[in-house]
Amino acid sequence: MNARVAHGVFGYTTPPAELRDAIVERLARRYNWAVDPAWIVFLPGVVPGLHVSARRLLAPEEHALLPTPLYQHFKRALELAPRAHSEIPLVLENGRWVFDLDRLRRGRTAKTRVLYLCNPQNPGGTVFRRDELARLAELAAGCVIVSDEIHCDLLLDEAARHVPIASLAPEISRRTVTLMSANKAFNIPSAGCAWAVVEDPQLREAMSLDVRAHVLPSPSVFGYAATLAALREGDAWLAAQLEYLRGNRDLVARELPLPMAPVQATYLAWIDCTELPVADAHEHFLRHGVALSPGAQFGAPRFVRLNFGTQRARLRQALERMRTALPSAG
Repeated sequence: MNARVAHGVFGYTTPPAELRDAIVERLARRYNWAVDPAWIVFLPGVVPGLHVSARRLLAPEEHALLPTPLYQHFKRALELAPRAHSEIPLVLENGRWVFDLDRLRRGRTAKTRVLYLCNPQNPGGTVFRRDELARLAELAAGCVIVSDEIHCDLLLDEAARHVPIASLAPEISRRTVTLMSANKAFNIPSAGCAWAVVEDPQLREAMSLDVRAHVLPSPSVFGYAATLAALREGDAWLAAQLEYLRGNRDLVARELPLPMAPVQATYLAWIDCTELPVADAHEHFLRHGVALSPGAQFGAPRFVRLNFGTQRARLRQALERMRTALPSAG
């Protein structure tokens, strides 16, 4: 970043070829996923990518499926488009939030065109297994899959492996839009750079149109530089950060006496407040000095989401305040 500032020219630019190459190399090395550089569409962020997908991949009369609880911008993109959609609850099975395939199947209509996926799952923290993704892709036959995989580098469960759904088979790749970015893993979202991996030319054209037409901005020159640095030189830093986050995750599980599924990935704890005798758990903890994400944002009002991607001393302070709030909840 300093080198880019020292360069001193901040005019319009194009995506550097070496960044495409770095993405292709990383996807092959980490996930055994062979991607053509031409499949990559650069975007200013993953959330803009969700909005583009809702507007460009769904006709006004078509329908989408959302497995919930789910990062709120999926639903927001469909509401603003606007496009019809159905929320299909995940189920908690052996400590993991997983798909209810029967309910997803029943949720399909003749106009269902897109299935949205968040893998690793936000807010539930699940890393979906290869067989789970294969069954999901089979259920979604005939649909485009839009998969947000921004947390793929933030695996806390050392036995888990991230599997891009598009990497399962050529037929699945041809109908998948995979949204990715270094923003979460390397904490550079304000630099502004993400990408979509899209094999099918028509889907790729749809996902790139708004940037080419300047409806959306292209990624910033600093976003390109920061992303390239992260992908090329950031692995040792990332490994150290993951160890720190594992410690934070374990601290939350140990110190907070509320139910939560083990966090396989992300830096987010999805906390069940069903047994708390309060109408609004988010507001209750806020009054005690801890700002959590309200579960209603994700389609589950009896939950809250805690971001533990912070200094451990600050996290300890937050957990102490939450514990203090529990006896007074009644």
